[in-house]
Amino acid sequence: MTQLIDFILHIDTHLVTIVNNFGGWTYLILFLMIFIETGVVIFPFLPGDSLLFAASALAANAVYHLNIWVLFIVFLAAAVLGDSLNYEIGKRLGLAASNSGRFGRLINRERLGQAEAFFNKHGGKTIAIARFIPFIRTFAPFVSGGSNMHYGKFIHYNFLGGFLWVTLCCVTGFFFGNQPFVKSHFSFVVIAIVLISLVPIVVTTIINRKKSHKNTPETD
Repeated sequence: MTQLIDFILHIDTHLVTIVNNFGGWTYLILFLMIFIETGVVIFPFLPGDSLLFAASALAANAVYHLNIWVLFIVFLAAAVLGDSLNYEIGKRLGLAASNSGRFGRLINRERLGQAEAFFNKHGGKTIAIARFIPFIRTFAPFVSGGSNMHYGKFIHYNFLGGFLWVTLCCVTGFFFGNQPFVKSHFSFVVIAIVLISLVPIVVTTIINRKKSHKNTPETD
């Protein structure tokens, strides 16, 4: 866990190491990281937004030989295919599989519950909205598959959300990632990205708790 936190906070430094050591294979490594984060329901803690931002920032620097358009296609493909895999896992195993057995013990029940509540409230739009919310974006396609959401509807929101997410992260990283202030305080920027992306979860949790408190009958 310590190594994961270090990777997230210093993701720019680690990406430079990856680029220097693997060259063109960096695209495949980045594809797999995003694919696993979005496609494997037991890995919701992997970096997403910060990885896209940091990689796009490196692409703006000719020294690292990363093409922003190739990165965009790689990230979009990983996001869409990852969610599609997660959907299939949820469809084939069903939500009941997350409640028991060895597979169920690997899933964060609290995050899954939040994703279910989010899905029940927003329906198919959850797939697109969840792209911008850590943890929820990993569980949302799993929940949609387990709920037998029509694949045609799912893939529509899957591509829309993936396109908007990748575009926003890549554009901001490419144009602002190399600003002197950002480069000097990259760890704080990464923390800010994580905190901002967690705001919807915090707000939703507070609202749900207030509603639950109001609906709870008072006892003498």
